[in-house]
Amino acid sequence: MPYLPIKTPSNCSWWNVIRWFKFPFTSSITRPYRARPSPSPKLNSTICIQIFLKNYTMIRTISYLLEDINMDVPATILVTLSAIFSVIWYGWMYAKSMKRSSSLPPGPRGLPLIGNLASLEPDIHSYFAKLAQTHGPIFKLQLGFKLGIVVTSPSLASEVLKDHDITFANRDIPDVSRAMDYGRSNIVATPYGPEWRMLRKVCVAKMLSNATLDSLYPLRSREVRNTIKYIYSHAGSPINVGDQLFLTVFNVVTSMLWGGTVHGKDRASLGAEFRAVVAEMTELLSKPNVSDFFPSLARFDLQGVVKKMRGLAMKFEQIFEKMIDKRLKVDENGTRDAARSRSIECEDFLGFLLKLKDEGDPKTPLTMTHVKALLMVCSLFGLYFS
Repeated sequence: MPYLPIKTPSNCSWWNVIRWFKFPFTSSITRPYRARPSPSPKLNSTICIQIFLKNYTMIRTISYLLEDINMDVPATILVTLSAIFSVIWYGWMYAKSMKRSSSLPPGPRGLPLIGNLASLEPDIHSYFAKLAQTHGPIFKLQLGFKLGIVVTSPSLASEVLKDHDITFANRDIPDVSRAMDYGRSNIVATPYGPEWRMLRKVCVAKMLSNATLDSLYPLRSREVRNTIKYIYSHAGSPINVGDQLFLTVFNVVTSMLWGGTVHGKDRASLGAEFRAVVAEMTELLSKPNVSDFFPSLARFDLQGVVKKMRGLAMKFEQIFEKMIDKRLKVDENGTRDAARSRSIECEDFLGFLLKLKDEGDPKTPLTMTHVKALLMVCSLFGLYFS
């Protein structure tokens, strides 16, 4: 529909400002009203920025108009009003979109922008059980801009994990985990597909099979005997049982990872360095990160956890490179006797994975990146859940 002709003075500065920024009320002046269906916009950071810029531009235009009539309004007040109006408008749109989501299961009502984050309790499993009594066996939680669906009954859990497991196979990886996952090459972060099936086969059918674990029994029993000797030598003196149990689990895990590769002082120094890095990593992994609930803020890394994790991932990389180089040199130089070289693939996970890498399927090969990622998963999750 063509615009209606409107005569305006050529020297009217406020009209030029309005025409330059093309505000909604310009269309009501220049052309007849035409009703349009109001689509339901997807609430994301782009719309938030557009709303802010639109309101900010409107405030700037008002500022120009006020300048024409000689009114002094500080720019700080205008920007503050624009930001407040943008937040209120965005919260209203968010609440409006939540009311339209009738296909989702029921759930507790949340606050604008933050959703149900403010109502979470420390004992999360008890909190979920309490909500299940009110909203049923399946309910939703709005955690910032992330929507979570909680399933609390065995039948629904079986549907999700067994009947429709492929549909729910992929995971939402936390922002801090992406900084250390070797480009999503580990079994936790890899999307479902041929690569994931190859990694699962390596872990379940080969690396963690009964035969492989039985071959690593001498490494585990050695660490348990060392712990018993330490406790016996401190008879009559107080000891921290919790610390000793964690140290035992840590030594068992590291022995299974590369216990057949490093010996003596090298093993002790490497173990101390590895333990320090793992302790910092597990602390960062368990730390709440605002970027996980508001993905648009991930680029800013407001808490600095991604930067710290990247530094720790570099240390992890150096440790793995050192271990792999040492193992490859041992294999090339042939410094071990024949009996040990014949059973080298069963001495630790590192030797086992390097052997699988050389014998891998050419269609979905096991690369050195996969080897490092699997070692990281085994070490972190083994120590994290201990």
